[in-house]
Order: sequence, then structure tokens, then C-alpha cells
Amino acid sequence: MRILAINDISCVGKCSLTVALPVLSACGATVDILPTALLSTHTGGFKGYTFLNLDEEMKKICDHWESLGLRYDVIYSGYLGSRAQIEFVKDVKRRFLKEGGKVVVDPVLGDNFKFYAGFDEEFAAGMRSLCAEADYILPNETEAYLLTGERDYSKALAALAAFCPHPVITGADTAEGYFLYAWEDGEYRMPLKKVEGNFHGAGDVFASAFSGCIGGGYSLRDALSLSTEFTYRSILRTAEEVEDKKYGMNYEKELWILTDAFKGK
Repeated sequence: MRILAINDISCVGKCSLTVALPVLSACGATVDILPTALLSTHTGGFKGYTFLNLDEEMKKICDHWESLGLRYDVIYSGYLGSRAQIEFVKDVKRRFLKEGGKVVVDPVLGDNFKFYAGFDEEFAAGMRSLCAEADYILPNETEAYLLTGERDYSKALAALAAFCPHPVITGADTAEGYFLYAWEDGEYRMPLKKVEGNFHGAGDVFASAFSGCIGGGYSLRDALSLSTEFTYRSILRTAEEVEDKKYGMNYEKELWILTDAFKGK
């Protein structure tokens, strides 16, 4: 199994590609990376961080890869820093995805029902067009709203399913509890255990594990079950062990969950 992870590199604060590499490797994948940006730290809680957009370098990298004949079972994209990068990821799919391969998109847009800095409705429209080319999309509750305009989770899920076969809303606070919403021939709702607090990088931990599970042949429901258990246990460990949460999650000691699940696969 060969997986391409398209995301930024944040040099400090465990997230994006520094999470994707070990998590996907624990799933037994050969992992190649296509960095979208280089940051001194991630943007959640750090001030004065540096940011380098890698638009032009991405093109050079992919031109070289084409000469090598590289092809991927899964292409997984996360943070994209420009509309140009959104369009470029579509081109990466056409050039490098194996026949029968899968595309997983984590449509990074915002949190707390607001856009992240630098993103707006026009960017969301571009991300929506990328989601339409994916097999699986993994928006959080804010991103589901920004992509559809719907705050009701069932309506948002149905709207997402109109352009992507398997949308997953990765966490939804409801009056009945905390749930994951997924679409597989209709709405599927999975109860989640919630740990209070803000755990930076949790979305990347989940999305990376999910991409590895899908690439490894797990069904949607089994991939969700395994990925949520790994993420939950990583959050519990982080809550107990990490004082300053902006530096990321202590997921490494829970990687055995994935390595055990992929034994013999």
C-alpha cells in the first residue's frame, strides 16, 4: 500500500505531515509526502510563526515524480494554503492515483463556526469542488456548515452526500450527545466518547488513521471504529500527560492499536 499525504509541515506542534507520516506508517503504508507550506509552528496558539507557501515547489516535485512513474493507492489531502493548491490537488489525482484508488480529503476551513485566517467563502467554494472529486471527506462540524450552510447535522450530511459518496462529520455536539455522522447508503451515526478540552492535532491523528484503514481494505464502518478508538485513547493520554496542549498529542504510545490491527494484512 502506497499513500500520498498532501499537507503542510509545521516544524513545532505535532500536526499535519509530522502526524501523517508515523500514523500511516503504523498502518503498514509506504508514505510519500507533498508539502503545501512550511511553518515554524502551527497557527493554533503560537504567535510570530513563519509561513512559506510551496505552490511552485509542489509543481516541480510532481513533475519529477511523473518521470518515476509513481502511483498511489490512496491520496490524502489536508491543509491547502491557496485556491491554486486546490486545483493542483485535482491534477495530482489525475496524474498519480491508481485505477481503483481512493481519495480522502480533510477540508481544512475553520473551527468554532468561523473560517481560519486567510479563508473565506470563495475558498470554501473551491474546497467544495475538491470534495466533489473525493471518495471520502472528513469535515469537522464547522467545516460541514461552511461547505453546506446547514447547521443541522443530518441536513448537512445529506447535502455533503449530494457531491461526495462518503462524507463523515467527525464530531457533532447534539442535545442527545456527541456523535460522528457518516453516509453509507443513508445516514449512519456513531456515538463518541468526549474528553473536555482542546486537543490540537486530533483531527490529523484521526484523518491519518482513517486514510490508512481505507487504504488497508477496511470497510467504512470498521475504519471509523478503529480510527476513533485510536484517536480517543490518544486524547486520553494527552489529557493526562501534556500540560501545554498546543504542542500536540501524545499519540505515539497508542500506535500499537494500528500496528496490531494491520498484522497479517
